[in-house]
Amino acid sequence: MSNMINRRSLLKTGLMTIGGMALAPHISMGAFSGASFSLDEKSRLYYSPLLREHFLDERPDVMAMAARLNANENPYGPPESTKKAVAEAVAGGNRYSWKELATLVDKLAKKEGVTDKHIMMGPGSSDLLEKVALVLFMNGGNVVSADPTYMSLIRVAEAVGATWKAIPCKADWSHDLKAMEAAIDKDTKMVYICNPNNPVGSITAGKELLDFCSRVSEKVPIFVDEAYLELAEGTGTESMVSLLAQKKNVIIARTFSKIMGMAGLRVGYAVAQPEFLDKIQKITRGGMGISHTSVLGAIASFEDTEFQAMTKKQNTACKEYLYENLTKMGYKYIPSYTNFVIFPINMNGKDFLGKMAAKGILVRAFDIQNKPWCRVSMGTMDEMKSFVKALGELS
Repeated sequence: MSNMINRRSLLKTGLMTIGGMALAPHISMGAFSGASFSLDEKSRLYYSPLLREHFLDERPDVMAMAARLNANENPYGPPESTKKAVAEAVAGGNRYSWKELATLVDKLAKKEGVTDKHIMMGPGSSDLLEKVALVLFMNGGNVVSADPTYMSLIRVAEAVGATWKAIPCKADWSHDLKAMEAAIDKDTKMVYICNPNNPVGSITAGKELLDFCSRVSEKVPIFVDEAYLELAEGTGTESMVSLLAQKKNVIIARTFSKIMGMAGLRVGYAVAQPEFLDKIQKITRGGMGISHTSVLGAIASFEDTEFQAMTKKQNTACKEYLYENLTKMGYKYIPSYTNFVIFPINMNGKDFLGKMAAKGILVRAFDIQNKPWCRVSMGTMDEMKSFVKALGELS
C-alpha cells in the first residue's frame, strides 16, 4: 500500500520513475495544468494541449477479439525466417550475444551508409528515444515538437525536469517547421520530429524537412523518429540519414516493430554522429537490453526482403480498401503514410471504443482539438472487413 501511495505522489508531481513510465508509453506528464489523475485504469489520459486519449472501463479479452487494430502492429509477422532463427537461437540463450549484435550492427551500418560507430541498438526505438531524453534533459531545458505527436521522448524529458514547447500541426497535419524553428531558444536542447507522424499518419515533405534539419541542426540536435517511414509510399518520403554524411547533428530512429513484424521481440536502432552517441552511452548502454533470440531474429528479418515487400503491399491494399469504405460512409480521413488511419467520428470516444469492442474490434480513440477521432491500425484484409462492417453498423 505504501508503494502505491508513493507512486501516486510521484505521478502528481510529474516525477514518475523511468521504469514505471515504460509501462505507460502514451501518458504525457507535464503539459497540463490543474489536472489530477491516478493510476486507476479508468482515468489514464494522453495529455497534450491538443490531444487526449480515451480508454475502456475494463480491459477486453484480447484473445476473444475478432480484430486487434489498436497497436500499429504488423499482422503478418514475425516472418517464418525469424521464427526459425528465434527457435534455433534459444539453445544459445545462456551466452551474451555481443558477436551476433556486432553482425547486426554491421548490416545496419551498410544499409544506412555509415560506420558501425554511428549505430546504437536498443530493445525497440522507443527505448532509444527515452534514453536520449533521459541523458539530454537531466539538467532541464526544453524540447520542441509538433502537437499531436508520439510522446515517449517528450514524456521522459518532462519527467526529468524539461519543459515541452508544443507546436500545433499545420492544416494538412504536417509539421509547422517555421513555427518550430521560431520556438527554439537558449534553453532548447532538442527538436523532436516524428515523420510520418503518430497518431495522425501524416508526413512532412522530404525536401522541406531536409532543408530544415540541415540548417537548424547547426543550432540544436534534431531527433527524427522514422519508425513508420519504411511503410510510406509516394514522393517526399526520404529518410534524413543522408545528413549524417554532411556531419549534421541529426539522430534518426528506426525499428523492427513495423515492417519487419517484431513488435514483441523488441529491436530498434538509432543512427547519429558518433560523438552524440558517446554522450548517451557514457550513461546508458545501447544494445544491452536486447535478448540473444531477438538479435538472431532481427538478422533474419532484416534479410527477409520478400516479407518486407509483402507487408508493404498488403498494408497499402488494406488502406485503399479502408479509404474507399470510409468515403462511402461519409468519413473524412487523414491520408496515411503509416500502417494506421485516423478519422473523426460522430460520438464520444469512450462510447465508440465500447461499442466497437462489443463487436469484437479493438481500436484507439482520441480527442484532437476537442473533437473525437478513431485511429485504426491496419490488420489483414479479413480484419479490415470486420472493422468496416462493425463501423457501418454504428453509422
